[in-house]
Amino acid sequence: MYERKIIPNLNCGLDLIGEVLYGKWKIRLLWFIEQGHKRPSELQRKIPDASRRVLNIQLKELEDHELVMKKIYPVVPPKVEYSLTDFGKSLIPVISALGHWGDQHQDRLRRVILKRIPG
Repeated sequence: MYERKIIPNLNCGLDLIGEVLYGKWKIRLLWFIEQGHKRPSELQRKIPDASRRVLNIQLKELEDHELVMKKIYPVVPPKVEYSLTDFGKSLIPVISALGHWGDQHQDRLRRVILKRIPG
């Protein structure tokens, strides 16, 4: 497991939110869990570009940051479900606002992102 060697700068809200949400798939994971996709296999289907290992790592980090909780059912094979904590639910309006902004500016964002990709 990765062990951080440099103490993060946590002096303002943006530093804090960056530390908690840093990770390519975390915002999507929170959104999809809120939408009712709670099983790891469902989340994997919603984010096929992410490996199962990376999704598990990011789900564990979200759990460590108290944004999601993991419930393991005592059945064979094991059944696992994730749900948002109240703390995690408080992020959904922020994520929704970011998505809305992205939708409003999608043509421009797509253009500037693709401009940086060689090809």
